[in-house]
Amino acid sequence: MTIALVGLGLIGGSLAKALKAKTSHRLLGHDLDSAVLEKAGREGSIDGRLTKAALADCDMLIIALYPKATLEYLGQNANYLKKGAIVIDCAGVKRGICQAVQPLAKEHGFIFVGGHPMAGTEFSGYDHSRANLFEGASMIVTPDEEVPHRALASLKEVFLSLGFGNFQVTSPDEHDKMIAFTSQLAHVVSNAYVKSPAALRHKGFSAGSYKDMTRVAKLNELMWSELFLDNGDYLSHEIDCLIERLEEYSQTIKDAKIRKLQTILKEGSDIKIFLNDE
Repeated sequence: MTIALVGLGLIGGSLAKALKAKTSHRLLGHDLDSAVLEKAGREGSIDGRLTKAALADCDMLIIALYPKATLEYLGQNANYLKKGAIVIDCAGVKRGICQAVQPLAKEHGFIFVGGHPMAGTEFSGYDHSRANLFEGASMIVTPDEEVPHRALASLKEVFLSLGFGNFQVTSPDEHDKMIAFTSQLAHVVSNAYVKSPAALRHKGFSAGSYKDMTRVAKLNELMWSELFLDNGDYLSHEIDCLIERLEEYSQTIKDAKIRKLQTILKEGSDIKIFLNDE
């Protein structure tokens, strides 16, 4: 296939490198930063630049942009897409994008599937992208009921070939609800955690638990602000529920109720053991 990739940051750049390293598809790339495009070309991450004219030849379009930029790009370029082309985005929220793009897909004759590659680092940009970023990761897709089986099968084949360990099909609403807990809440907590005055003098007093808690405190505030607000209902609910649980811990410690403290600590430990998460 000829695959177009729009946005060559951490995710887009890693997808480009993985596609070139592990498949024989022809890859065209687009990025607003001309220096990134030139570097991707020199390194062989893409076969050429994506133009409006070239969109008509692309069998698949992968958009790795922020949510608003994704909608803007499709709004400006939907008319140039090949009829029957498969379009998938990579943004971390799905309800708003899917709701806006599905009518556009029907109007212009392309197939749209919401997507979210569950991989990343605390760094951003093409320079931090790598072909093995998706090894063992989950690729989440949120198709509507009219997406043909062949399109999903094609997407599954492509993404599993890049090293993804799981191809998860769900609804946009369920995606956003779960991501509020598994990803967005973790970034909020980590970012708030390092704001303690103790963080300025922690050296010599920290080990693995501190590193685990603070890894995603370093984030791209432009992207995450957009994602948080686009998923504000589910994320604020998770934050409020966490605050309630933390208040129980705090009050139990203030009251020096050792039996209750042991109980609530064991509850959390038992859940972790049951889930057996890494």
